[in-house]
Amino acid sequence: MADNARAKRLADLIREVVAQKLQRGIKDPRLGSHVTITDTRVTGDLREATVFYTVYGDDEDRKAAAAGLESAKGVLRSEVGRAAGVKFTPTLTFVADALPDTARTIEDLLDRARASDEAVREAASGAKYAGEADPYKKPGDDEDDTTA
Repeated sequence: MADNARAKRLADLIREVVAQKLQRGIKDPRLGSHVTITDTRVTGDLREATVFYTVYGDDEDRKAAAAGLESAKGVLRSEVGRAAGVKFTPTLTFVADALPDTARTIEDLLDRARASDEAVREAASGAKYAGEADPYKKPGDDEDDTTA
């Protein structure tokens, strides 16, 4: 359990260091203010770190940011090593976070469901019962009940 806590602390530190360095230290125009570090995961042996990021913009911006992160990987790893003070600085792998796309897909599905619900509600508003309003038999309503 202690190793998991250590990996979690290192992951948090890497996320903070990379985000600060991207914001203040790297002058690459491809890595402007539209890149956000969302999460970081470190393997149990603390040798590899996966850094998840999102990019505000279109596909061109995403491709440019991915290229910029790959080119800045060495500088970012050096900064992480300096801040972490560990024997072996983890290698950094940058992965575009699918969370915004997944959230957008879920929102689209929910919008379609709301529209469908509204269409059903409108169709049901003027509808009438196929039979009587209360289809259940009650004692005394039927002549067959008197023969008992």
